[in-house]
Amino acid sequence: MRIGIIGAGFIGRAMGELAVNNGCEVMLSNSRGPETLTSIKTDLGCQVGTLEQAACFGELVLLAIPFNRYRDLPAHVFADRVVLDAGNYYPQRDGQIVALDSRHTTTSEMLARHLDGARVVKAFNAILARDLVADARPAGSAWRRALPIAGDDAQAKQVVSALHERFGYDVIDAGALVEGRRFERARPAYCRRLDSAGLRAALADEGPDQAEGAWRE
Repeated sequence: MRIGIIGAGFIGRAMGELAVNNGCEVMLSNSRGPETLTSIKTDLGCQVGTLEQAACFGELVLLAIPFNRYRDLPAHVFADRVVLDAGNYYPQRDGQIVALDSRHTTTSEMLARHLDGARVVKAFNAILARDLVADARPAGSAWRRALPIAGDDAQAKQVVSALHERFGYDVIDAGALVEGRRFERARPAYCRRLDSAGLRAALADEGPDQAEGAWRE
């Protein structure tokens, strides 16, 4: 499988490592150009390219960019692509966004409106970069972490679910893209090390947010 990764920060690099470790072809890109990714190319054993090249390269395209940069994405290059949205809204970084603060919409719904024609699946946002490789376990392990997804395209979600299994994670489908609200930043299901039963319970929890930064402890 070919995976294009947009964003070479902690999440993008960790996902690149996880993908390469599991036999995927990877092309990594960032906003500064492939010439700035030489060391990552060597370290990960992946390809590097421009944003457009990575989007066209991937059977799946992972977005791992600051949320406030999503409007910079050229929507046409993502048409008909399965796009994994690993982004999160952090007001102190992204600026206050009233529609998100009031929970009238979700980050992935905003992204999907911008990338009209892409098949967006919220995925890999509810795990810390440091845990992506460390927490992966083979199927049948005594304990296996579960990760949530949400999306409106059933076929795209099947592909993304299979990727989770390949990478070493159980997957819980939270439902339509709007249900990504259940595992956005600070929600009970956000970045907690849970098995399938624990994650289902956390996704159903309508209680208060976690304290800011609690998920990093």
